[in-house]
Amino acid sequence: MTSTVTTPQVFVHPALFYRTEREYTRQTVAFLREGLTHGEPLAVAVPGPNLELIKAGLGGDAEGILFLDMTESGRNPGRIIPKVLRGFADAHPRRRVRIIGEPIWVGRSAVEYPACAQHEALINAAFEGRALTILCPYDEARLDPEVIADARVTHPTLISGDGQESVSDTYDWRAVVDRYNQPLTPAPHAGVFSYGAEDLPAARRFALSEAARLGLTGERLMDAELAVAELTTNSVVHGGGRGTLAVWVEQGALVCEVRDAGRLTDPLAGRRPPVRGQLGGRGLMLVHYVSDLVRLHAGDDGTTVRFYLSL
Repeated sequence: MTSTVTTPQVFVHPALFYRTEREYTRQTVAFLREGLTHGEPLAVAVPGPNLELIKAGLGGDAEGILFLDMTESGRNPGRIIPKVLRGFADAHPRRRVRIIGEPIWVGRSAVEYPACAQHEALINAAFEGRALTILCPYDEARLDPEVIADARVTHPTLISGDGQESVSDTYDWRAVVDRYNQPLTPAPHAGVFSYGAEDLPAARRFALSEAARLGLTGERLMDAELAVAELTTNSVVHGGGRGTLAVWVEQGALVCEVRDAGRLTDPLAGRRPPVRGQLGGRGLMLVHYVSDLVRLHAGDDGTTVRFYLSL
């Protein structure tokens, strides 16, 4: 693999296109060993089977590296930046950090993919100017061609399976954020509740009642209550004082959607951990943390946030 070492405060975000397990292992292990040579803190967040490939390839060099199964830690793409990537990078504020992150794998659904593509694009904004390298592997043999094309737009640097490095001539992360900022429409059979400031407790009761009726149980009910409370309160405070809550089941998941007249202009809203002493600003991030997926549409006429909890 071509060296990815740069000046200390430059953020590097290459995509690795691999076609075989051998290519995957050779390039990821070379990337990590390069980091070991430079004394950089290392983390690997990839799907479980690929974790094992990397560990086997590293052998005794795996000691001291943080390994995370991305199918668990990054199940919701919206929590990868604050919890996985920032979580590790911020723990090493005075050193250059090196991470392998694989948020898109065979089996990600069509419902999940827009959030995955936006996540990969937003990494570029979240870490601009940081002393950090994040390598993102893509299975070029099995992923949809659209996914590979999007990866060329969200990553300024491209690395082939044989380690050749090139500059992407289609790099434009903002275009991907905008393209997947898609309008969201609740299911025709959804239960709907309109609320104002005086109705917030009733909105939470409605959501819990619908969630329980539709099969959500245990701690997941508490997650639903927390997420609905945060989103409906945001509607009252920042979204024009009113909103609409919809609840339904879709493909094995409970779906809750909050729609209001607020205008969300920060593409990193909910993905930027609060600074010490900050009051407020945690609501959308908490929704990302407790949900299996969050989809969001920000438009001139308002904002829609939809979260999914597996049944």
